[in-house]
Amino acid sequence: MSTSSSTAAERDFKREFLNIVFIVFGVLLICFLIFFVKHQEKNKFIIETLELNGSAEEGDALFKMNCVGCHGITARGLVGPDLHSITQRLNDKEIIKQVTGGLTPPMPSFEIDPVNMSNLLKYLHSLE
Repeated sequence: MSTSSSTAAERDFKREFLNIVFIVFGVLLICFLIFFVKHQEKNKFIIETLELNGSAEEGDALFKMNCVGCHGITARGLVGPDLHSITQRLNDKEIIKQVTGGLTPPMPSFEIDPVNMSNLLKYLHSLE
C-alpha cells in the first residue's frame, strides 16, 4: 500500500514540477518576445533617422530647448559633458541610443521623432 501512495505522490510532484517548468518557460518566452519587439522598433527608428538629412539650425533650436540645462548654451558642458567632437567619440547609432535611452545617468531618455533626431545629429556634427 505504501508503494502506491508513494507512486501517487511522485506523480503529483512530477506534474507540479512540469507545471512550474512550463510556466517559467512561458514567462521567459514572453520576456524574450517583448525584448525582440522593442529591439526591432529601436532598429527601425535608427534606420529611419539615419536615412534623413537633418537641419543643423533646427537641431540647434532643439538643443537649446532641451539640452542646455546640462550641456550649456555652447554645448561645452555643465552637469553633462562637453559635446564638441562627440561625433568623433561616438558613432551616430550610439548617439541615438544615448539620447533615446539616457544610458549614462543622470541623463534622461528623450522621446524624439526621427526628423528631430536627425536634426540634432546634424547639429552635433556641426560642433566638431
